[in-house]
Amino acid sequence: MPTVECDVAAARERLEDAGVEVESGNTDHERWRASRGDATAVAYDDKVVIQGANPADLEGIVREGGGRAHVYFDGACRGNPGASAVGWVIVGGDGIVAEGGHTIGRATNNQAEYEALIEGVSVARDYGLDEIDVRGDSELIVKQVRGEWDTNDPELREYRVTVRELLTGFDEWSLEHVPREINDRADELANEALDEA
Repeated sequence: MPTVECDVAAARERLEDAGVEVESGNTDHERWRASRGDATAVAYDDKVVIQGANPADLEGIVREGGGRAHVYFDGACRGNPGASAVGWVIVGGDGIVAEGGHTIGRATNNQAEYEALIEGVSVARDYGLDEIDVRGDSELIVKQVRGEWDTNDPELREYRVTVRELLTGFDEWSLEHVPREINDRADELANEALDEA
């Protein structure tokens, strides 16, 4: 349950700007409440406490943005196509900022990889990061997004366009292929989601 020490009035404004409905608090101590996806943010005098299954749905908006981080992504697939899941991790100077993993239904391995990449970069954007270094163990996805390899698959081309549009929202970004052992936490999150499904 993340606790974000911040100017709660400014955090409320960031939430409203992001289209999140903010309501009055439920007790005398609560300044306001906001819910999005699987997360609820509750504001007190000088902090916001985020509850729920997926705090990343709100935490990035509540925190003041800026800075640089690494984004690791991985897709997992049992069968190709088959049951699939995504995993992503955002790592800042002080360690893991946010991480997530969940099933996405039936997909190919490449679709799962792209879905994980899109989700990780989207969360980094929601955190207001200025610069990201994206890392994944799928050479195909990395080289397609960087424009080194092409694809005949129209769906993968669409994914590539989506990723490129997301990346242009950052002041600076890089995308690199890394060995699986460097991407182990994102891989673990995706596989845990499949194991629990």
